[in-house]
Amino acid sequence: MPAHDLAALWEAHCRHEFETRDVDATMATMVATPYVNHVPTMTGGVGHDQLKRFYKYHFIGNNPPDTALVPVSRTIGADQIVDEMVFSFTHTSEVDWMLPGVAPTGRRVEIPLVAIVRFVDGKVAHEHIYWDQASVLVQVGLLDPRGLPVAGAETTRKIMDKTQPSNGLMARWAASEGKPI
Repeated sequence: MPAHDLAALWEAHCRHEFETRDVDATMATMVATPYVNHVPTMTGGVGHDQLKRFYKYHFIGNNPPDTALVPVSRTIGADQIVDEMVFSFTHTSEVDWMLPGVAPTGRRVEIPLVAIVRFVDGKVAHEHIYWDQASVLVQVGLLDPRGLPVAGAETTRKIMDKTQPSNGLMARWAASEGKPI
């Protein structure tokens, strides 16, 4: 089995999705029958035609212009990459895949996002993409976090800076102060 530079393959795929915004070039990085599943919203596609339709009309050309991916960590296996990153954008257009049916709010969204990407013969075979949808909904103003164990952009700050406080959503956290450990 030939060795492939999975990191370079994945980076080329992401470059076509988010920088050049080229649907055909993106599809060329994938196997003949790929699938993508954005887990929180169950968006994406299975097979070439469904995924190309998704990319062309609902993803690649529809992300807001300031969309950015900032790498946090990467794990590379023999045929798979797990990428942890910060995904951010200003909600200036409908983002079908993340906020389906939600009109633009003009609000900034910053979330930790995890991509689990499998490769077959040097091409992307599937992507499972995970993020905290409650955090997105808080940031665009559709979910009031008061009284709920959810946070907004603080989740991103905590990923980027481990010194940010932990346990702020735990009402009983203060009760354990000074107890034997």
